[in-house]
Amino acid sequence: MGHLFQHYGDTLPFVAREALGIAGELTRFDTVLEGRKSYESGVVQGIPDAYTHLKHYVFSSTLTEAAPTVELVAGDALAKVKEIKQQEGLGIFLVGGGGLAATLLPEIDEVFVKQHPTVMGKGIPMFNGGFSPDRFELADLTRFDSGVLFLKYQRRG
Repeated sequence: MGHLFQHYGDTLPFVAREALGIAGELTRFDTVLEGRKSYESGVVQGIPDAYTHLKHYVFSSTLTEAAPTVELVAGDALAKVKEIKQQEGLGIFLVGGGGLAATLLPEIDEVFVKQHPTVMGKGIPMFNGGFSPDRFELADLTRFDSGVLFLKYQRRG
């Protein structure tokens, strides 16, 4: 977790950032994209905006309201992300939403995977949509004593 905290602390919800004493300027990301189900899981726990330190977009065709610090996007998600990518700033990260990830796949530049040496069976697909082979190449690999691998892939071309 130290690697994640040190290099990707921007991706942590504000509650975790506060508990870990991570403060100050953002270093890698300034925007978070989130699907409805992921967003609602925080709302149910009493956290209407887990990423108050980031520009926060929630993509949903059914939600009609969100925290004042969250921008709801009901229209074309891919067009919205293309628009966001044209703005000045740091990176954009996607939290949760295999369906949203599949929709946004043409605009995804990097994929980060935490691979654990445990097989649990059924899980949530990373990209839950139609079959669309997109090529990424391994850009970085960090191996931990626990057997966990942290893999960074970049889009080819």
